[in-house]
Amino acid sequence: MSDASSESPVDSSSNIENENKNEDGPCTKNIKMLENEVESLKVQNESMKAKLLDANMRANSYLQEVNTLKEQLDKLTSPPLFVATVVEVDNDADLVLIRQHGNNQEVMTKLPEGEMREKIRPGARVSVNAAFSIVSVTSQATDVRAQVMEVITSPGVSYDMIGGIDDILTEIIESVELPLTEPEIFRKVGIEPPTGVLLYGSPGTGKTLVAKAIASQANATFIRMAGSDLVQKFVGEGARLVRDVFQLARDKAPSILFIDEIDAVGGMRTHDGTTGSAEVNRTMLQLLAEMDGFDPSGDVKIVAATNRIDLLDPALLRPGRFDRIVEVPLPDIKGRSDILKIHSRKMNLAEDVDFERLAGFTEGLSGADLEVIVKEAGMFVLRRRGEQVTMNDFLSSIEKVKEEDEPTVVQGMFA
Repeated sequence: MSDASSESPVDSSSNIENENKNEDGPCTKNIKMLENEVESLKVQNESMKAKLLDANMRANSYLQEVNTLKEQLDKLTSPPLFVATVVEVDNDADLVLIRQHGNNQEVMTKLPEGEMREKIRPGARVSVNAAFSIVSVTSQATDVRAQVMEVITSPGVSYDMIGGIDDILTEIIESVELPLTEPEIFRKVGIEPPTGVLLYGSPGTGKTLVAKAIASQANATFIRMAGSDLVQKFVGEGARLVRDVFQLARDKAPSILFIDEIDAVGGMRTHDGTTGSAEVNRTMLQLLAEMDGFDPSGDVKIVAATNRIDLLDPALLRPGRFDRIVEVPLPDIKGRSDILKIHSRKMNLAEDVDFERLAGFTEGLSGADLEVIVKEAGMFVLRRRGEQVTMNDFLSSIEKVKEEDEPTVVQGMFA
């Protein structure tokens, strides 16, 4: 009985080891499963972070798009602003008289409060809403159309680029260049320089080129505009543009204001009962007033050009406005020869080219026509892949330029 009931020590220890082995097996598996689950959760966490970052980026993109659409909606739904000019300011009554551009409507409105109040002066340009309340003061003093005209700070034109009008050029230099470069000469003599110079003559005779050359020699700004640019659609716009152009000339001084085709705005005053006729007359009156206000000894000179001097109003031609009226004629035979030499100075000419003979074939042509002849002669050389411009190239070019106007003369010339 004692042997059966008692256990040996060896058997007891082996049983304990077996139990421990049985217990260790499930625990190890559970730990590995938990570790795998943790790794899987880490991967899912990183994936969720990436998705969250992508969602935030998309949300920011959508937010920017929404803000852009809101700004566009505000611009489309907000009422427009109108441009007006301050006429009078009454600080005691806190009122300001403004004139709206386009319809010239004058309205009294309240002076705004704050810093804007200090900027409102007669002549200032302001933006107003539909209730004529001043919203802002525009900083640009001159009209944008005056800014976009041809403004050349230093024209690259010299006197040796002009031929055939030496006497005319001397007269214009005395009237325009010397008052800008050597005003003391006039003070010593005790005379005032001419107020303005009017050039007239056939198209292409070099009127604009002369004005550019004088501006370049005098180191002055060249401002060119056409008289047709001053004729505007709305009442008062042309007169305002004239003021802006002359103010631009003062701001860019020393300057030469060149008005081409002045007959478009300076013709004889007539009134046929239409608003268009009245507007042209009003613009010319403003032009006359601006010319009267110019100081002859100042650093702004006015040069105008026209092909039809017979159409100009006598008030524009009287002394005090255009003191010098200079005709720029078609070049004579010597002048035509000089012009041909000027335009062909960079060409590779053959020895048989005779400019005096060519000048005899170009009677009645202007300087612009002669320039075209030189270019056409060069094109004949390119066409035959030559290297030198020959006499025959010039003759063929003259024939091509003149054949439409004088076919019979050209045929007799080459007979």
